[in-house]
Amino acid sequence: MSLADEMLAAFEGSKVAHGTTTVGRIGRNGKADADSRIVRQALTVKIMQGHIDGEQGVGAIPINEENKCRWGALDIDIYDLDHNELQRRIQKLKLPLLHCRSKSGGAHLYLFLKEYEQAKVVREYLLEMAVAIGHSGCEIFPKQDIILADRGDVGNFINLPYFSAELPQRYCFNEKVEAMEIEDFLKAIEKSKIHVSELEGLRSKNNKPRKLLSDAPPCLQHLFRDGPSGEDRNKKLFMLGVYCRMKHGDNWKAEMETMNQQLFSPPLEAKEVLGLQKSLDKKEYFYTCEQEPFKSYCDKELCMSMKFGIGDTGSDIEVQNLMIIKSEPRLYFLTVAGQRIQLNTEQLQNQTLFQRACMEQAQVVPPLMRPKTWQALLQKLMIESTSQEVPEELTVSGEFKALLKAYCTSRIRALHPEELLQGKPWTDNQGYTSFTMVGLTEFLYNRRFTAFTRAQIQEQLKKLNDDRECHGHKAITKEDGSRTTVRVWWVPAFENDEVAIPIKEMDNEIPF
Repeated sequence: MSLADEMLAAFEGSKVAHGTTTVGRIGRNGKADADSRIVRQALTVKIMQGHIDGEQGVGAIPINEENKCRWGALDIDIYDLDHNELQRRIQKLKLPLLHCRSKSGGAHLYLFLKEYEQAKVVREYLLEMAVAIGHSGCEIFPKQDIILADRGDVGNFINLPYFSAELPQRYCFNEKVEAMEIEDFLKAIEKSKIHVSELEGLRSKNNKPRKLLSDAPPCLQHLFRDGPSGEDRNKKLFMLGVYCRMKHGDNWKAEMETMNQQLFSPPLEAKEVLGLQKSLDKKEYFYTCEQEPFKSYCDKELCMSMKFGIGDTGSDIEVQNLMIIKSEPRLYFLTVAGQRIQLNTEQLQNQTLFQRACMEQAQVVPPLMRPKTWQALLQKLMIESTSQEVPEELTVSGEFKALLKAYCTSRIRALHPEELLQGKPWTDNQGYTSFTMVGLTEFLYNRRFTAFTRAQIQEQLKKLNDDRECHGHKAITKEDGSRTTVRVWWVPAFENDEVAIPIKEMDNEIPF
């Protein structure tokens, strides 16, 4: 097998589409502008070879039309990422992740499975791994548990490593955090493949909570997983104080002091502990989930299930992963609370209509936001969106062109210029088809096409004539010899798709 064959086999996923990304200028934040597009074509050996040769970088979609996958990935989009520290964490936890450098300098961590598994299950394991290595906020691929394949939804792609493999910027690290050659990467994939049952074993080993924090938020369990902590002591003890107040009631201060002695090395001084307790006494504080170091170890879903976690408030519903289908009219796919929904432009713009669509399709009710907040969210979704081109016939312009062709090549077409007066199209020997606007619009109306005004029809006809003039007056001589003029429009003659059926020649002999 060629390298392209092996890469294609390793990243087997969607059978109907793949992704491309065109990188533009570098912005002030150090991030390059990128145009991400879905191509409605399965990855092939030829396309993959072009990726390896540096012709066109491609991305693969892990989820297939059955909502299963045999690989997934974590996308850590941090430009000054410490790859050495990240690899240390992966190895310490013995996670079956292959650590690749992304095009931005961040990391793509790939998980390869021996068998296909439900995307939902793979995503759950990947989330746990992300939390375990302190990057819970990273993107997870596949991005959806379920895609709406019957409606044209294909999921999201992740850019593959080893674009321009001879001088790659996207490569895999070995255990010493040295760049691998593509051949070694492909060998590492085969070696790293794992069964889901083995992942369950890793879960029980790495997520075994300390007895002291067995019912605490997962972030606290992870932060003290390896024993006493010496970093961010004030922040951590404050968070532990919130937990102790929720669990131990009037005895919370004594329990907080016990945790100070057991979970910190060295423990905080008594005056520091007393100061934190006074702050907690002043008002009802809650967990500081959005602050580090807790944010990077956050597992909201699991936390909601913990006895003394954040609780299920129902207000924190994630809206992400916008895909724009460039049909006419536009169509959108969006992930809401982990479920895929389909929207039109009006539903995306209007919060009330958006809420109704979420209720009908995902059985969730996102809370209404302030208009400015909603607009900011939409802008973020648009910037980070992926677009998908569609065949011309799925656009209004394409539909018009198809109907125009049908009109110009149909059996009603004129055999003589005089028939233009009857609304029939006439094709001359110069390669142009002429018609009256009345004849064309009547034809369109009879086929229930009312999307274009006459002005818009004029623009379409002009485009078909390469923006040249496409109307004027034509002199017609009638059968009775009289002359008249009629205003006509014209387009280059269409090829007639009608197939001529050959007539079998008969013998001269009469059969009877």
